[in-house]
Amino acid sequence: MLKGIDRHLSAEMVHVLMLMGHGDALVICDVNHPAATIAAKTTHGRVVDMVGCDIPTGIAAILTLMPLDTFVNAPVARMQVVGDPDGDMPVFGLVQGVIDRAEDRAVPMQALERFAFYEAAGRAFAIIRTSDPGPYGCFILKKGVVDLPRFES
Repeated sequence: MLKGIDRHLSAEMVHVLMLMGHGDALVICDVNHPAATIAAKTTHGRVVDMVGCDIPTGIAAILTLMPLDTFVNAPVARMQVVGDPDGDMPVFGLVQGVIDRAEDRAVPMQALERFAFYEAAGRAFAIIRTSDPGPYGCFILKKGVVDLPRFES
């Protein structure tokens, strides 16, 4: 264990977050998502599991280490409800609250049609699969810049 790292973040998760650069995308999904199939297309190439974790808890843990991109209009995307593009699911509001609190601002979230979501997920850096039973617990988080102090010599 290390100080200051959320207990839901495994060594592999921290490693993936460290490897990601500004603008890279991270998918966090429920157990229904075709994670292994899509993960094979990603930069990381395999699923990273967050066992025993639901979507809001997983995103909250990730956002303790990873800032969201401020250079894009919507740094978070979610899957639309199939057959009802304006449909709402409880997880949408829960995640909106988590990301707004983590960023201390209102963060725009984009809705993507199911197959557009799968396509975008395949271009992500990595897929994080939680134990959340869903449905529609599928989100893409775009990594922002960590503003570190400069070293002066």
